[in-house]
Amino acid sequence: MTLVLTNDDGIDAPGIRALLKAVNGQGVLVAPKAHLSGCGHQVTTTQPIHIEQRSQTEYAIAGTPADCVRVALSHLFCDVKAVLSGINAGGNMGADTYISGTVAAVREAAFHQVPGIAISHYRKGKKNVEWDVAARWTAHVLADLLQRPWVSGTFWNVNLPHLEPGEPDPEVVFCGPCKQPLPLKYRVEGENLFYVGEYAMRDRTPGSDVDVCFSGRIAVTQIKL
Repeated sequence: MTLVLTNDDGIDAPGIRALLKAVNGQGVLVAPKAHLSGCGHQVTTTQPIHIEQRSQTEYAIAGTPADCVRVALSHLFCDVKAVLSGINAGGNMGADTYISGTVAAVREAAFHQVPGIAISHYRKGKKNVEWDVAARWTAHVLADLLQRPWVSGTFWNVNLPHLEPGEPDPEVVFCGPCKQPLPLKYRVEGENLFYVGEYAMRDRTPGSDVDVCFSGRIAVTQIKL
């Protein structure tokens, strides 16, 4: 059975390499050739999708994360055990799940009755991610989630917190998604608007994934289609 690894930061991003490390190199990479963060569940239907096979276990796709999953399931493999997406450089909590290409990949898998887990890493103040640490935390979470019976019509969304070097490994908390909107704030320059909403200032319902992750714990949410 094949583990398909994808993301929305692009196949050359460090996060997908950390994800591959978290599964001890046991997955195949089917990921976008370009950076497509925030593309949501966009799919390609009117343009060709070019596949660049870099090796027996690595395919760069000229398409979106959802495209990558569709191609992997319909064209490349017939025995996919699960789709893992990430590790995204930035959180994907609450309302983010509708915008995120990372999450869209595992939602697409769920549509096809394939288990999926999205993993993202919140960045506090856009600080750098310690990818080796993220890989270790992810391996711990995946060891649990991949052995659980999969519930049809659902997928898992995991958000790793930003901790300072030397802090203890975070607690894993199963929680629901935050239902508060993202900050809506724009800077006006002439006839143009530039989004300037501060991610860290978003509302956080107590006990929700945003609250858990912002509090320094790993937020694990099961999402229904």
